[in-house]
Amino acid sequence: MKKVVTFGEIMLRLTPPAMRRFSQANSFDVVYGGGESNVAVSLANYGVPVDFITRLPDNDIGECALMELRKRGVNTNHIVRGGERLGIYFLEIGAVSRGSKVVYDRAHSAMSTIEKGMVDWDKVLEGAGWFHWTGITPAISQGAADACLEAIQAANRLGVTVSTDLNYRKKLWKYGKEPGEVMPELVAGCDVILGNEEDAEKHFGLHPEGVDVTKGGSVDAEAYLSVLKQLMDMFPRAKKVITTLRGSISASHNTWSGVLYDGEQLFKAPSYDITHIVDRVGGGDSFMGGLIYGLLKYPDNDQNALNFAVAASCLKHTIYGDANLVTVDEVEKLMKGDASGRVSR
Repeated sequence: MKKVVTFGEIMLRLTPPAMRRFSQANSFDVVYGGGESNVAVSLANYGVPVDFITRLPDNDIGECALMELRKRGVNTNHIVRGGERLGIYFLEIGAVSRGSKVVYDRAHSAMSTIEKGMVDWDKVLEGAGWFHWTGITPAISQGAADACLEAIQAANRLGVTVSTDLNYRKKLWKYGKEPGEVMPELVAGCDVILGNEEDAEKHFGLHPEGVDVTKGGSVDAEAYLSVLKQLMDMFPRAKKVITTLRGSISASHNTWSGVLYDGEQLFKAPSYDITHIVDRVGGGDSFMGGLIYGLLKYPDNDQNALNFAVAASCLKHTIYGDANLVTVDEVEKLMKGDASGRVSR
């Protein structure tokens, strides 16, 4: 299997322990993570060779992030060093009717000051079969957006499959550009597009009719078909367009599924009822990691690929931290219907 390359920012995550609020915190639990690095860790867990590309400060905290990636089996040989600091985000984990909160502290991070030309993309993508980025990267700075476009164009030139998770983050678009000014050119170079209802609306003004995600409950897969078709019409290079389906009953109880559209057929995954969420951060990243693995393992079976992605990301909701630390065997066990959670002896 050819290697996968992911590009983005890894950050230091600080979380009050035991679901405390920020105002109650006397200490913070430390986790390293970020959208694209989480995808890289998932793929490494599944045995896929994967390179993560970012810019890290040349200091002890940057080295800790590097060590975390290496510990998980991610290749870090092409990471660029430099810049002032590692980005930080604070997470207050919600419960029941109290939602989680995120506060970013990533201004002037090493990744936000990356520029076009700092990464030798032809060298990085040599021998690669897949390149993945998310909408978080072009949201943090013009330089990051330029570097992302440079990478996508190199991947297109080299015949490497390109995927994106649209990942709209309203708190990040602060450098003077709106998503609609930046994202279309980047997404135009993608073969596989993942996005939920908010991503499609905020980036491109598309939304499923009659859907209000704030009302909770299950989500009708058919309601999203019009959005998937519009995305494919808008970006004709795309061969597959996918959306996750999250029904948010409460912060601790979600339904979870997904659909995939290949231009002709709409594939629907089973729906999971996740009643005691441990940590939902990284749920979309774990879906993307599972989807890439599934599409590589089942190149002629989109249904299996989608089912793997949904099962993998369902299991992520049981794991504390940003990254999905599950195995292929665990995912396939759930795919076969074994959700008993019995002790493995």
